[in-house]
Amino acid sequence: MTGQPLPCDAAELGTLFLFEKLDEEQLARLCREGRVERFAPGHVYREGEPATCFYVLLEGTLVMSRRVGNDDVETNRTSQRGVYAGAMQAYLTGPGKSSRYKGSVRVTEPSRFFVLPAETFAAVLREWFPMAVHLLEGLFFGTQTTQRTIGERERLLALGSLSAGLTHELNNPAAAAVRATSALRERVAGMRNKLGVIASGSYRRETLATLVEIQERTAEQVSKATPLSPLEASDREDALEEWFDDHGIAGGWQLAPTFVQAGLDTDWLDRVAAAVDEQTLEGAVRWLNYTVETELLMNEIEDSTTRVSTLVDAAKQYSQLDRAPYQVADVHELLDSTLLMLSGKIGSRIEVVKDYDRSLPRVPAYPGELNQVWTNLIDNAVGAINNAGGEGKLTVRTALDRDQLLVEFRDTGPGIPPDIRGRIFDPFFTTKPVGQGTGLGLDISWRIVVNKHHGSLEVQSVPGDTRFQVRLPLTATESDTPGTPGTPEPSTAPEEAS
Repeated sequence: MTGQPLPCDAAELGTLFLFEKLDEEQLARLCREGRVERFAPGHVYREGEPATCFYVLLEGTLVMSRRVGNDDVETNRTSQRGVYAGAMQAYLTGPGKSSRYKGSVRVTEPSRFFVLPAETFAAVLREWFPMAVHLLEGLFFGTQTTQRTIGERERLLALGSLSAGLTHELNNPAAAAVRATSALRERVAGMRNKLGVIASGSYRRETLATLVEIQERTAEQVSKATPLSPLEASDREDALEEWFDDHGIAGGWQLAPTFVQAGLDTDWLDRVAAAVDEQTLEGAVRWLNYTVETELLMNEIEDSTTRVSTLVDAAKQYSQLDRAPYQVADVHELLDSTLLMLSGKIGSRIEVVKDYDRSLPRVPAYPGELNQVWTNLIDNAVGAINNAGGEGKLTVRTALDRDQLLVEFRDTGPGIPPDIRGRIFDPFFTTKPVGQGTGLGLDISWRIVVNKHHGSLEVQSVPGDTRFQVRLPLTATESDTPGTPGTPEPSTAPEEAS
């Protein structure tokens, strides 16, 4: 927005703290190459527009805000003469390049600004304060490089931790499948031997046909078996052991647990006894026991390989290797894959509660980067619970919050002290011991949620109840402008975030 042009008074500029050390020639140049403008209540400039000017408040009241989701969040309000905003980093862009405003500025009453074009602002800084510009450039780019390097290191450490956890999770079902396969080979060999014994015995053709039919029904029963409570299983085992004893079958205490696991009872055994005579009953029961064990082992192998497949799918979902970087995603799938990838780190002493609203719509997002946010927040929650003794509850909740999707991570750790709560999103700030944290996890998460997804990331904390709340817009936004957490201090300038 363009204001009403007014005369520029070099003497007035000299009264501002920003220009009070300049000489008359320098002030005259500012007046010659800059201008004074009066703005009616409304926007001076908007976030995302090309940063063409540097603004210094001469008179009035300005309000600075940032776009978070569909809302403008006020970050500063001041009437102090001399506060500045706009193209403050023009000296970093170099000739021929441009940047964009990283926040919006509006005035609540008729206000006057000294306005300096970004190119002029960069030129006078480099000409009048060359050493300061070199120092500022070194600080800015050095911080960026350090942050990028440590960020990459943190991602590598997180990847190593996830890889170790995934390897551990894959090892359990793989080892179970190997053990079950070895035991299955033994049972099949035993079944072949028992089949040979039955075939060479005195079984009639009708009896063998009945046994085969019972075997088929037994295999079907194993697949339909429902889990029993420990007390129910114990009672059924006692009943089966008595049945075996009554029918002269030795070692009934070894057979009973297998039959109970398969969902078989004394009524089923009575049908077996009715199909064969007393002399061949034990052989028939033991032959059918091989059938039961074989079916149970195949179920175990199927469960183990399914578990491996599930873990591989979770790893693909987590990494998003086979998907477009920007897509419409189901946050519940992303949360589940992250929780599964981190299950080894979470451990058995932490109870994980999923309080999902499955009716929520899919949202436009960068799924791989959201998974990084979930990883950082879950990792922080697990660390907090471990600091409180290692036992607690992690609750992951999703809900609709007005026109945004809310994802909340709640832990029962000791909480975040009020004196540091406002700093936890700052780059390099960490409460972990030296070498255990880079202080970039929450900063990276903030940037992903706010910068890339135009959402918000907030924290509420009291001892025993800490909640990190991520809010994501339900629809895509056009702008994709950078920004950082933190609010400029009112006593200085409402600076654009860097």
